[in-house]
Amino acid sequence: MNKVVANADDAIRDVFDGATIMFGGFGLCGIPENLIRALVRKGTQNLTTISNNVGVDGLGMGLLLANGQIVRHIGTYVGENKLLEVMVLKGQLRLDLVPQGTFSERIRAGGAGIPAFFTPTGVGTMVAEGKEVREFDGRPCLMETGLKADFAFVKAWKGDTWGNLVYRKTSRNFNPMMATAAKITIAEVEQIVEAGALDADLVHTPSVYVKRIFRGELFEKRIEKRTVRKG
Repeated sequence: MNKVVANADDAIRDVFDGATIMFGGFGLCGIPENLIRALVRKGTQNLTTISNNVGVDGLGMGLLLANGQIVRHIGTYVGENKLLEVMVLKGQLRLDLVPQGTFSERIRAGGAGIPAFFTPTGVGTMVAEGKEVREFDGRPCLMETGLKADFAFVKAWKGDTWGNLVYRKTSRNFNPMMATAAKITIAEVEQIVEAGALDADLVHTPSVYVKRIFRGELFEKRIEKRTVRKG
């Protein structure tokens, strides 16, 4: 039952070329920093990535972009990454933009074993192109498919040796749902405690979803845009 591995490099040992990987986090908050850096070192190619955004230039998933490791990205927001814009316009990367709520539900559905669902979001826009439309209660809705991946890289505040995870504040965004939607979920945490030390009522991701866990060596916790509230 002990799922602890030595470090990020050991945790991603079987990530293969062409893999589909989910990356937790929102902006630069709650992202699996150590796993991203390990994947850059490994140099795995032709990746399909699923994440809310693609980091920023030189940080987070932006490191994977700069290293030419991503060929397709599925996400919701790309406004802070100039390199991504250049790569998409040059046809170097396929980009699938998904409304954020739909994106979240597609991941949740994938983890719950739901192959597809209907939503009114996107009807009459580019999002609807090529998708089935049905009417429910007089309202047209699009059929969206669940999202799944070969691997999910998630970041938690604390975990135990069995792989139970607790997230903190904004990190509890896409991380929990992504942990359920992959064949292999790998968690990096700031603290590892012994099994039984976590209050079971406070566990956000049960250990059944987690394959490997390790304590990260460095968490920069960068801020995309620092703003100061006027007094």
